[in-house]
Amino acid sequence: MNATALIADDEEPMRDMLSKRLHDCWPELSIVAAAANGVEAVALAGQHRPDIVFLDIRMPGVSGIEAARMLFNRCHIVFVTAYDQYAIDAFEHGALDYLLKPVGGERLTATVARLKSRIGRRPDDIERQLGRLLAQGAVRPARSYLHWIQAQVGNSLRMISTREILFFRADEKYTRVQTAQGEVLIRKTLKELAEELDPDEFWRIHRSTLVRVDAIAAVTRDLRGRQMVRVRHFAEELEVSRGNTHLFQQM
Repeated sequence: MNATALIADDEEPMRDMLSKRLHDCWPELSIVAAAANGVEAVALAGQHRPDIVFLDIRMPGVSGIEAARMLFNRCHIVFVTAYDQYAIDAFEHGALDYLLKPVGGERLTATVARLKSRIGRRPDDIERQLGRLLAQGAVRPARSYLHWIQAQVGNSLRMISTREILFFRADEKYTRVQTAQGEVLIRKTLKELAEELDPDEFWRIHRSTLVRVDAIAAVTRDLRGRQMVRVRHFAEELEVSRGNTHLFQQM
């Protein structure tokens, strides 16, 4: 009987990429379901009973580690992680495996070989092994950052993906959320947003401005010598405060 698998990752491109690469190196493997978070992963695993579950560690709501706890003894678990080497070393045990993002072909081939040798065997020791790692503090759920911003627009609640946002700017009692399509105001403060957003994705360039890093088109200097950020799909330039010029050290 061919093996079956479920992929859980909150990023659709990551799910698609892993599915494609699995198909390339293990054509017989059937991907029976895909989940966008840990709750979906557990529910779909109960429905489809896959032999293997590929779990992203950082997912909103229920992390991959927490989902693994709920899937003890029901399937073989492979963690998909962006953790540093110290944490990755903790996964090098017979009952568990890991894939480091971005998933490489050579590493995936080794994982597939290991999984093929386990298919048909009960994953009896997953609970003991993961429990020991958790007790040692070697495996911890990654911090979950905001992926959606809720904004009241008239009588409707609008959900805005953080990928769409160009920048946030403090505006008296509100915070302005700027996208390529326009702006909305929310009551969440810039300080709260700075603590809840991924610091690798949003930089605080001024006490009143948070900008999405991959939305930055260019950084220039004006006639007064100030660093100014030009954002894609937006005409106005954003000032970088003196205390944050280190973000663009080569300027």
